[in-house]
Amino acid sequence: MKKPKVAWGITGAGDKILEVMKVMKRIKKQYEDKVQIDVFVSKSGDQVVKYYEISNELENSFDNIWIEINANSPFLAGQIQVGKYEFMLIAPATSNTVAKISMRMGDTLISNSAIMGQKADVPIYILPSDYEEGVTITELPNGKDLKITIRKEDVEHVRRLEKMYETYILKEVEDIENLFKELYGKA
Repeated sequence: MKKPKVAWGITGAGDKILEVMKVMKRIKKQYEDKVQIDVFVSKSGDQVVKYYEISNELENSFDNIWIEINANSPFLAGQIQVGKYEFMLIAPATSNTVAKISMRMGDTLISNSAIMGQKADVPIYILPSDYEEGVTITELPNGKDLKITIRKEDVEHVRRLEKMYETYILKEVEDIENLFKELYGKA
């Protein structure tokens, strides 16, 4: 029997990328008999995984990894629409990606695939880097902290997504593990 497949989209968000990577590696190991995780990296995401020096770790941990060429290549949107993927996970998602999906701008691989998935009633799970207003601290690749102020405009797009059909917002990185437990049982 063929295993169900999940599309994991990585955008250009550095915030939480290290934590998400740890969790996704653990999930892959725990659920490898139950689900296949294919990784799709946006152009900006490719820059971020290189900047955080986790591209080799990503390649060594996951079997199928594709890097964005354009909004339709690789043809993830079509694969999602015809049901090859049970759901799409975008983690972490930049405020740019969140805004594009919210405003229906499918001009990147990840935003286009999410919008096409929504149109085909495929569940989309998004872990936005900018979930609520206020100051947050993120860790840079060199270990230093960076203070970021999340603005109400970014949060408004998250709230719009929360209202969209079959679109689910994950607040914390741990919510990804809870999602897999809910869908595929305990590992």
